[in-house]
Amino acid sequence: MFCGDYVQGTIFPAPNFNPVLDAELLGGVLQGFGCDKDLLIDILTQRCNTQRLLIAEAYLGAFSRDLVEDLKEKLSNHFKDVMVSLMYPPPSYDAHELWHAMKGAGTDENCLIDILASRTNGEIFQMREAYYLQYSRDLQEDIYSETSGHFRDMLVSLVQFGQKQVTSHDGLASPLLSLKNPLMSSCVPHTVPATVVCLIVLGCRKGLPAVAGTREEGYTDPATATQDAMVLWEACQQRTGEHKTLLQLMLCNKSYQQLCLVFQEFQNISGQDIVDAINECYDGYFRELLVATVLCIRDKPAYFAYRLYSAIHDFGFHNKTVIRILIARSEIDLMTIRKRYKERYGKSLFHDIKNFASGHYEKALLAICAGDADDY
Repeated sequence: MFCGDYVQGTIFPAPNFNPVLDAELLGGVLQGFGCDKDLLIDILTQRCNTQRLLIAEAYLGAFSRDLVEDLKEKLSNHFKDVMVSLMYPPPSYDAHELWHAMKGAGTDENCLIDILASRTNGEIFQMREAYYLQYSRDLQEDIYSETSGHFRDMLVSLVQFGQKQVTSHDGLASPLLSLKNPLMSSCVPHTVPATVVCLIVLGCRKGLPAVAGTREEGYTDPATATQDAMVLWEACQQRTGEHKTLLQLMLCNKSYQQLCLVFQEFQNISGQDIVDAINECYDGYFRELLVATVLCIRDKPAYFAYRLYSAIHDFGFHNKTVIRILIARSEIDLMTIRKRYKERYGKSLFHDIKNFASGHYEKALLAICAGDADDY
C-alpha cells in the first residue's frame, strides 16, 4: 500500500528566475505578428505555478494587459487549454474545473470524483474559498443541486472541511453528532441510534447532509481497526441507506493511515479486497466514488495513472481529463504517476501521449511530464 510513500512532481521552481525578463519575452511573442509557441512552452512549462503568477503580474505592469486574456486571444484548441490552465493557482484551477463540470446541461461526474476523492483537507478548504470568490456561489450547495442520492451525499461530505461538529435542525450544535463523539468515530451500525443516522442523512442546513468531511490526519488506532473493518463488511453485506451513510462517514473522516489498517483487516476478516467488495455490492457513480476514494487512500499516484490510462485508451484520448490530471499533479506527484503508469501498463505515459496527441499540444503535454529520451 502507498499511504505516505515519497512522491515527486515534474515541475519545480526555475533557478535564476527573472519574472520581468520572462514577461518581456512573452510580450514579444503575444503582441507581435505570429506566435512563437515553442517559446511559450519553454517558459510556462519550466516555471512553477508561483513563478507563473509573478510573470503574469510583471506582464500586467509592463504592458497593462492581462496575460491570460492574451493567451486566450492568440492561441486555440487544446494547446490554448493547456497554456491557460497553467496560469491558474491550484485552488482556482480545481474550482474552475468543478464549475465547468456542473454548469449547463449535464454533469461531468468523473471530474467531480477525480478532484474531490483525491484532495487533502487543506486543498479542499482552499478550493471552496476559490470557488466562492470566482463564482459567488457555494460549492457545497452547487454539488447538492447538481447530483443526487448517496453519490451526492458523499461528495458533499468530502467538501465539508473544517466542521468540528455538526448542527441539529434547531440550529444548536449537538455533542451527540460531533465527530469526536465515540458513537460517530467508531461507526458501529448496531450502536448508532436511528435518530442520529436520520440526522446525518437529512442534514442541518438547506437540506444538506451533515456528514462532515473533516478527515483526521496522521491518526492511527490499531485497536479499533478490526472494529472499523467489521463496519465496512456489514455495510457491504447489508447495503441499506443507513449502512451506505456509515460507509461514507468512515471513508470521509478516518485518516488515510487508519484506513489502510482497516482495509487490511477487512481482507483478513472477509477474504476479499475492499475494492472487489464495493464493486460487487454497489453500482453507479456512488460505487465509482467509493472505489476512487479507496484507491486514493492506498496509492494516489496509481489512481491517477489508472485514470490517465482510461482517458487515453478507453475514451479515445479524453483531452479534458488528460490536461486536468497532468497540470493538477505536475508539482505534487506526476513523476510518481509516470512511474506507476509504466509499471502497470508496460508502456510509458510519454509513449501514449505521442501516439494520440500532436503538434504543440503534444509538445506542451510532454514538457509538463518532464521526461528524458528513454521515456519516448
